[in-house]
Amino acid sequence: MAQSDQHTDAVVRERVTPKNQEPELYRVLLLNDDYSTMDFVIHVLESVFTKSPAEAYRIMLAVHTQGQGLAGIYPWEVAETKVDALVTLARESGHPLQATIEDA
Repeated sequence: MAQSDQHTDAVVRERVTPKNQEPELYRVLLLNDDYSTMDFVIHVLESVFTKSPAEAYRIMLAVHTQGQGLAGIYPWEVAETKVDALVTLARESGHPLQATIEDA
């Protein structure tokens, strides 16, 4: 009995071009309140958001005069982590400082 089909061990590889997709970015906004001190807001911006003293001061003034200030633009996981760190630091210090995350 003759074997009509031939089997090969060849592997077919497809050419795959990797697609580097940039992550979606989100804005972290600090919200003004009547209890958190300006010094504390500057401290949070410098320690959590790694802003320079001058930039932290400028953002703090925006929070104070406009009701909110842009702390940074990050991928979702980073934004969420920074907001959690801010809230934890604020609660430990007795401040009601809040932040929101919105689409950039």
